[in-house]
Amino acid sequence: MSRTTEFEELRPLLFAIAYRILGSVSEAEDAVQETWLRYETSSTTPVSTKAFLSAVVTRISIDVLRSARSRREQYVGQWFPEPLVTDPYEDPARAAELADSVSTAALLLLERLSPLERAVFVLREVFGFGFPEVAAAVGRSEAACRQLAVRARRHMDAGRPRFEADRRGREELAARFFDALREGDVASLRELLAADVQMVGDSGGKAPQWGRGIFGADKVARVLTSTMPWFAQIGGSVEQEELNGQPGAIFRDRDGKVLSALTLDVLDGQIHAIRAVLNPDKLRHVGPVADGWAVYREAQQARRATD
Repeated sequence: MSRTTEFEELRPLLFAIAYRILGSVSEAEDAVQETWLRYETSSTTPVSTKAFLSAVVTRISIDVLRSARSRREQYVGQWFPEPLVTDPYEDPARAAELADSVSTAALLLLERLSPLERAVFVLREVFGFGFPEVAAAVGRSEAACRQLAVRARRHMDAGRPRFEADRRGREELAARFFDALREGDVASLRELLAADVQMVGDSGGKAPQWGRGIFGADKVARVLTSTMPWFAQIGGSVEQEELNGQPGAIFRDRDGKVLSALTLDVLDGQIHAIRAVLNPDKLRHVGPVADGWAVYREAQQARRATD
């Protein structure tokens, strides 16, 4: 088997590792490409190609994350991971771990870990690598990796997000939510929202959003239903989509360009969090990106015309 063929077979796994460490589709893709360049020019033949490439992409991702941390500390407003439309890696034996680890809430929780803790947690807890492989990947002893894993697991367990276990139930609730949103049905929306629901956006200062967030079922329902009629009037559309393993939607302008990607945290038959990525820099991998400010101004003009 050629190196190219071996690498392409492992590409989904390598991307999945890098994305969970970095929380960025674009950075994960770059890390995978850099892994290929290093593999292509390497003169050694590894005993296990999977272990070798996983180690290389992990080290690259750790380096990228360390430099990204300073940028994220200076980020304007709330930082969310880039939305993932499709996770290319599948492993039925670890389906639950893979699904949980890619959710927006879990990725935000991973942000609290150090780069080494995050890498060890991802390799060990999510993908099931043995400690010898983890140690080789992060350049630490097995004993040190066990300690890192314990600390990471403790942090993750303390704040681990809970989601509706019934996948079909989540999808049905999301469908009702988006139907009520399109229809501007405040009462129906309010019934689907937890009393302490929060709606927060990540625009990076490059698109309009709801300040620091909207909190409470009444406020969230009213803000959403007051916005949607004008969005629909100027040709905007809402496409229900699974994002980061969660129910969500992609909002597009009249030309089909992407305005935002929204995910819903569902638990006990209610929506507890609504998170929207509006930063155009984080949406380019989804498709051509709209000018959020232009759409906002057009919607405001349509609203004033009917006042």
